[in-house]
Amino acid sequence: NDKLRLTVAAFSNQDAKNSPINQTLDINQKRFLADVGDGIDTAFYVEAVRDTFATGKILYRKAEVFFNSGQRDSIFIYSENPLDTLYNVAFTYLGPGKGNYVQLFNATNGKVFKWVQPDTNNIRQGDWQPLILLVTPKKQQIVTVGAEYSLNEKTKIKAEFATSKYDVNLFSFKGKSNDNAIAAKLQFIKEGQAIRLFKKPLQMQTTAGYEYVQSRFRPLERLRNVEFNRDWSLPFDAVPADEHLTNAGFKLNDKAGNRLKYELVNYNRSDKFNGFRHQLDFYTLINGFKITNTISITTNNTPLQNGVYFRPTIDVSKLLPKYHNMQAGVNYTGEHNQQHNKIAETLTPFSFAFDVWQAYIKSDESKLNKWGISYFTRNDQYPVGKNLVKADRSDNYNFFTELLKNENHQLKLNVTYRKLQVLNAQLSRQKADESLLGRAEYFVNKWKGLLTGNVLYEVGAGQEQKREFTFIEVPAGQGEYTWNDYNGNGIKELNEFELALFPDQRKYIRVNTPTNQFVKANYVQFNYSADLNPNAVINITNAKGFRKLIGRSGISSSLQILKKELAAGKFQFNPFTRQLVDTALITLNSFLTNTFYFNRTSTKWGMDITHGLTNGKSLLTYGVESRKLRNLTFKARWNINRRVTTNFTMRSVINELATPKFDNRNYLVQQKVIEPSLSYVNGTNIRVTVAYNFNEKKNTIGFLEKSVNNTISTELKYNVLSSSTINARVSYNAIKFNFASGGSPNSTVGYIMLDGLLPGNNYLWTLEYTRRLAGNIEMAIQYDGRKPGEARTVHIGRASIRAIL
Repeated sequence: NDKLRLTVAAFSNQDAKNSPINQTLDINQKRFLADVGDGIDTAFYVEAVRDTFATGKILYRKAEVFFNSGQRDSIFIYSENPLDTLYNVAFTYLGPGKGNYVQLFNATNGKVFKWVQPDTNNIRQGDWQPLILLVTPKKQQIVTVGAEYSLNEKTKIKAEFATSKYDVNLFSFKGKSNDNAIAAKLQFIKEGQAIRLFKKPLQMQTTAGYEYVQSRFRPLERLRNVEFNRDWSLPFDAVPADEHLTNAGFKLNDKAGNRLKYELVNYNRSDKFNGFRHQLDFYTLINGFKITNTISITTNNTPLQNGVYFRPTIDVSKLLPKYHNMQAGVNYTGEHNQQHNKIAETLTPFSFAFDVWQAYIKSDESKLNKWGISYFTRNDQYPVGKNLVKADRSDNYNFFTELLKNENHQLKLNVTYRKLQVLNAQLSRQKADESLLGRAEYFVNKWKGLLTGNVLYEVGAGQEQKREFTFIEVPAGQGEYTWNDYNGNGIKELNEFELALFPDQRKYIRVNTPTNQFVKANYVQFNYSADLNPNAVINITNAKGFRKLIGRSGISSSLQILKKELAAGKFQFNPFTRQLVDTALITLNSFLTNTFYFNRTSTKWGMDITHGLTNGKSLLTYGVESRKLRNLTFKARWNINRRVTTNFTMRSVINELATPKFDNRNYLVQQKVIEPSLSYVNGTNIRVTVAYNFNEKKNTIGFLEKSVNNTISTELKYNVLSSSTINARVSYNAIKFNFASGGSPNSTVGYIMLDGLLPGNNYLWTLEYTRRLAGNIEMAIQYDGRKPGEARTVHIGRASIRAIL
């Protein structure tokens, strides 16, 4: 019963082998399932390792399943039962319909997979398999030699030769004869040749070239441009072949800037592909009209198909001096690609066509204040039998303006409206839709800096991707999160990770894994930042009475909102609607802060009041998660003399978390904080601070938890000469924690309300020594300790050396 029968296919870099390789594996070990020769650069092996139930692992049990045909097979089923015979299994994504497993979204930290039975035709219904892709070690080398020879001042020949060596498997001794390949390129260029055409003097440049690339040649970087295969109507993943490119062309231009360029290219491949491309570029200025044309016609022929690819681009514009140098124009862009199947005498699925017509008018682009309006329409055509048929059409309107002449008020605006009509629902790959994209930016600096600020407003539509988080363990102190096994089952679950409050607890980082799940959404973004500084226009030194009072005051305000909600056929304009609980709202990130300060620049005393509000809602694979934090803070300072300073802080906080998937994480905590402190400073050598903190928290939902924390702390900073510093801090926390029946300190709410400590007496201390070793080298030694409640004492020691640049 320790044997598992598995079927695995080894893949080459081109085709899958026809016959799978069957092996019987001992699942206590890892065994390779393919003889990886030089012609194979990837293979699969199975990792199904027998394991014991351990904390945090995702393990599976083995089960037998029977098919309708009478066949049976072994599958893996996720298990949390330590009494099962368990296996640690690794899965690989193979693509839709290529696997027998699908991802199961639950609370477990990490990916969990579920077996799905093939349909009645034995077609797989999943996209994952319990396999791992093995990438063989490779070796790649390339040598290039280039030369250039000038026949005369205007004529030169360029040549380049390259050889490459690509070994797909260094550990194999098979098939080494196909590692080497060559490539060569030859160019002839003659430029600056003076000719006369129709009694008009012209400058002519002529070019000719030849290029050869062997199919096995492997460059270090991309050899062709990104759209090379598309230009020749080849598939993106075309099989490598020996390539021959021959080109010839000429270019004519005159002193007025008119130019004409023509090029003929022949592309021939060893797989019997042969193509010709004619490309014409033309620019001229006639009676104020600018005419720019680029026309390309490509023909191709293979044993199975032939086709014509026509790509014209024409732009005609005119400058209107009588109308403040405005520019008006029209242009056309099109692509018509008709590929014919020689056997079926129909168009292939790769055939397509589209036409874009545009008209526009723009103001003088050299001015600081400018604007423009444009309209274009596009229609798409797809193959049906022997013809291309229109499937959809879009109408697009755009307006933009930039008003930058006034230094105190500046505005940028860009708006695009698009309406898509579906003419043939069976052909169109889209759905009828209306979309709006807009962005407005406004900057102000008024009354000599009394009012400064900026505003950004943006609307649009798009796809919102669901996010999947996984927590990964890292060395202590290098992470951000801690894991608390609230239910005691020994399994790391997503609702058991919290932001760590102490360095030794920071053992996990959160990784965002992209998913292929999207929802259509409309979004709106609104940001503003404004500062009111009366002291910019009021000299408080000479001012008196109410005028001096105003001069010492100031206001700062900022707001950031990014909101996305499910598209429901309407545009989203208002950034202030929708509550966090609204089901149509899928993502929200907002931050609002308002601060009133008084006597901020005074060295004697000052105060400020800050109100902050943060809202967040995220779309995750298991649902949505909403957070809300409201903070009202009052701060005051009073320098009694040069050595004694007092500070007083009051805070009122509302902290809320709502996760429908995990009820145990939800809370609504109201918090009140009072913290006075007294500091003594003796020159630059010593600073002593004594503080008291009263912190009361109440959870108004769930088990109605309540905590009261009275903290007394003292901090000492001592500078030894100019090269060393000693910092010490000691605090005593007396915590009372009450809750209704069913509650517990060992919970998300308990961790948040107790700040990572425990009910009862808690002690925390820190000692740090820092020394400057050289001009920019600094050494630090730090010792931290804490005694939380009845738990054992935790000691932490750290040492570091850093360079200050």
